[in-house]
Amino acid sequence: MSRTTKVLGFSVPKELAKEYEAMAKEERKTKSELFREMVRKYRQGKELEEFKELQAYGTKKAEELGIKSEQDILRLIHEARGV
Repeated sequence: MSRTTKVLGFSVPKELAKEYEAMAKEERKTKSELFREMVRKYRQGKELEEFKELQAYGTKKAEELGIKSEQDILRLIHEARGV
């Protein structure tokens, strides 16, 4: 029977290891559960950061094109399609 998980090994400073173990104990989670949660939260943070960057880009482009409403968007689509 094969494992469905993979064991990781990495080094951290002793103080960080103590803090990590204390966090797991305080949260009543295994170190593995805490690590998985931390990775999920990190991923969510990166996705939110990317979303905000795209939102800022879209806002800048809308300002450059003078888009202030959905009507402006529809007008630009019709213009691009030659309608």
